[in-house]
Amino acid sequence: MRVLFVHPSPLMFSEIYLRLEPLGLERVAAAAVAAGHDVRLLDLQVSRRTQYREVLARWRPEAVGFSLNYLANVPEVIDLARAAKDALPDCRIVVGGHSASFIATDLLAHAGGAIDCVVRGEGEGITPRVLAAFAGGEPLASLPGIVTEAGAGLPPLLVPDLAAHPPARHLAPRRRRYFIGELDPCASIEFTRGCPWDCTFCSAWTFYGRSYRTMSAEAAVEDLATVREPNLFIVDDVAFIRPEDGFAIADEIERRRIRKRYYLETRADVLLRNREVFARWAKLGLRYMFLGIEAIDEEGLRHHRKRVRLGQNEEALAVARELGLVVAINIIADPDWDERRFQVVRQWALEVPEIVNMTVNTPYPGTETWLTESRRVTSEDYRLFDVQHAVLPTRLPLERFYAEFVRTQDILNRKHLGWRAVYDIFGITVRLLARGQTNFVRMLWKFGSIYNVERLLADHARPVLYPLRRPETTAPVVGRPSSAQLYVHHPTSIAAPV
Repeated sequence: MRVLFVHPSPLMFSEIYLRLEPLGLERVAAAAVAAGHDVRLLDLQVSRRTQYREVLARWRPEAVGFSLNYLANVPEVIDLARAAKDALPDCRIVVGGHSASFIATDLLAHAGGAIDCVVRGEGEGITPRVLAAFAGGEPLASLPGIVTEAGAGLPPLLVPDLAAHPPARHLAPRRRRYFIGELDPCASIEFTRGCPWDCTFCSAWTFYGRSYRTMSAEAAVEDLATVREPNLFIVDDVAFIRPEDGFAIADEIERRRIRKRYYLETRADVLLRNREVFARWAKLGLRYMFLGIEAIDEEGLRHHRKRVRLGQNEEALAVARELGLVVAINIIADPDWDERRFQVVRQWALEVPEIVNMTVNTPYPGTETWLTESRRVTSEDYRLFDVQHAVLPTRLPLERFYAEFVRTQDILNRKHLGWRAVYDIFGITVRLLARGQTNFVRMLWKFGSIYNVERLLADHARPVLYPLRRPETTAPVVGRPSSAQLYVHHPTSIAAPV
């Protein structure tokens, strides 16, 4: 079967801060190749929309699979699915991915028959069976994790072996277009899946049922050794939770004499507990670390249920500095903030040496806050659910909230780029290019055109063709939602090895 896998276009922050290779889709594509299918992959983050139409017309795929990890891409994916059905009425359409798993029935309703099924949960294990069902095999409704217009069948199953389908990176040829910060070009790699913590704003733990699984050091480094790019982003939700895993992978990398520069994400308490692991990786090439700080006071940390104390965050930042790492921090701006709160955060961010970014608190489907806060949502436009727009009521008038948000982002980016001492924008560009910092130049030139109050406000005025549906329960959830309300995967539901 001719199968086309498609990743949708980049979001606002992808144009400025990062653009990552579609690692999950590459794994799903690898599983389809292993099952004997003729597979192509089109990443609209780095390719033009016209190429999608050209592939449909010339190659005429028999099935198209869409990756839907970000809620803001919902309208685009629905439109692309409808375009495929219009051009090729017999073509079968499947949608999967993180966000798709939480809104499966809504996607089918919006598509009006253009989507044949939605995969809930991990995709590489079940996709070959879906393609076989398209070809006349077992009924779709009998497959675990599959949702059709007739309803949902069996619950999804976790794949038994994370190393079973290494990503088919050769199917994504425009690889020099992927970057994160200064690491350009940058590939991505996965060592673990899941997160055992339960932050209220996050859906990583709800997707995996709060489970945590690891890959063997040998399998992890075997995949790493195939990467040609000099830079690697470790996509694990929390890197090196178990120190023995970090040490084992480090040993294998040293044994094979692999040299890369690394970027990873972790938590303050994990860094403090496993400092020796991160010190070892700093010697291997770890240069950049994202620390999930989220708030600068104890009240904010409790609100997000970070399960760390303010002092631990401060100590972790000090440790990262001692290790010589460049640290990026995210602070979640609450719609309830006023001008004074923005000013306090700006002042704090200017006083610390780390790179500080800011996002807007957003109740995503799949998060605990979606069940507790979604009745307050002010917009039903999926495209605004990108942590750059306010979709909850703001204490300030919306225009003033955005003015403070944009002003804060602008100040933080100027700090990061070192603009204070330089006034000649051309001079900055020349210097950054001379140092090879092409992505900082991208940020410099794009920030003004993308991040501005007028653009953010105008986004709220766009017509909404596919309205987001809120939870059907008539009363808000009181207390903590149950696992049945939150989880996609049950942590013990693992598929039998093939």
